[in-house]
Amino acid sequence: MKKIAIILLVLVSLVSCKKAQEEYVIEDIEPYKPVVDFGFNYDDFNVHYDTIGHQDTFERILKKQNLNGKKAAEIIKIVKDSFPTSVRFKRPYVALRSKDKYNKLQYLIYQPNRLEYHMVDLTDSIIGYKKSRPLTFKIRTVAGEISGSLAATLKKENVDAALAKKLMKVYAWSIDFFKLRKGDKYAISFTERYINDTLYDGIDSLRSAFFEYKGEKLYAFPFQQERNSKTDYYNENGKALKNYFLKAPLKFINITSKFTKNRFHPVQLRWKPHNGTDYAAPTGTPIMTTATGVVEQAGYTAGNGNFVKIKHDKTYSTQYLHMSKILVRRGQRVKQGDVIGKVGSTGLASGPHVCYRFWKNGVQVDALRLKLPNSQPMEGRNLPRFKEQIRPLKRELDSVADIKFK
Repeated sequence: MKKIAIILLVLVSLVSCKKAQEEYVIEDIEPYKPVVDFGFNYDDFNVHYDTIGHQDTFERILKKQNLNGKKAAEIIKIVKDSFPTSVRFKRPYVALRSKDKYNKLQYLIYQPNRLEYHMVDLTDSIIGYKKSRPLTFKIRTVAGEISGSLAATLKKENVDAALAKKLMKVYAWSIDFFKLRKGDKYAISFTERYINDTLYDGIDSLRSAFFEYKGEKLYAFPFQQERNSKTDYYNENGKALKNYFLKAPLKFINITSKFTKNRFHPVQLRWKPHNGTDYAAPTGTPIMTTATGVVEQAGYTAGNGNFVKIKHDKTYSTQYLHMSKILVRRGQRVKQGDVIGKVGSTGLASGPHVCYRFWKNGVQVDALRLKLPNSQPMEGRNLPRFKEQIRPLKRELDSVADIKFK
């Protein structure tokens, strides 16, 4: 009997503990939160979620909502200016129906992208809307030390990979990111976009940055010199980071012959001046114009093969020889980095390469030795405004860095 009493006591204790635990869990459950989106409380509707099928059209979607062809055609005619006639495959849409026995369509909402949406309102008359979700911008500043590539380093800080690409573009003329050393420091301030204040929508803009590179702090601040001019990046002293010219017409540089007054020509087999720089690359490699300008010549000669010559301003011109294919025409305006042709070995060439030639004031010069101008130098009258604009940004970067590396 005594053993039975002990067993019963243990069982009662276990049941009581379990009950107490269950009651505790119940008390901890968060209160119910209704789904609210597009300005609607979804509890007020029968909600149907779907995505655009391979052969779906706006009319077909309407017919799926128990609307006949005549009614669908009427709706399309009325909302044609605010609702796209073609819909994108796999994009989401939501049908909000009445919560009665009729289950009647009241609103149809289609999302071509995460930010915008189109809505048809059938509650009274037929009305179509095109709207955008509320977009907010949040400032974020990070600092740290390089550990691996720039992209890998920023990934550890949960920063979108797009920012690494942006930074590499801004600093393309100042930093070789493949030569950043482990332990080099950085601080970056940027804005991120959020939809409905919660849904992350990517990097919006770079506010400021610095990198320690070869023992020097290299700052970057965006600035518009004029109200409608493009944004360029400058260091803390107002010097442009971007050069007027790219370092080379190819992304990957392999110099096989430099500018010289006396070179043994591999095809003509005689000594003669070489008034350019040869960059070897596989046939078909894209050739870029090193600066913005107008195509002055595009054609073929026995020596140059397929070539393009570009006039950049009153002082500078460049020429690109031995192309396998020309992709621009005479008189065409091109921007720095535009692909103007493809590497080849036409004309007097022993193998696929581009011979890059450079003129200053009508005289051919060595581009590798020339001190080239920066892009849109800071005008003196803009410098005080620039200094005032960057002062809080620089202070923010330096203070975050000081805290991080203290």
